[in-house]
Amino acid sequence: MFMINIDIEKCTGCEECINICPVEVFQLGPDGKTDPFQAGECVGCMSCVEVCPVQCIEVVEM
Repeated sequence: MFMINIDIEKCTGCEECINICPVEVFQLGPDGKTDPFQAGECVGCMSCVEVCPVQCIEVVEM
């Protein structure tokens, strides 16, 4: 199981994490920022962490 932390202050809403996630964990929230609405589906591939241009995503194994 993985926990996803988003630094909303840093997030620009670029949607890179949304586009790269193989299990569709993310969606764009009403504030225009990424929302890991299905965090329980995360497989820990770290693609979102690697692709984020502002490094606002942290994935931690629990």
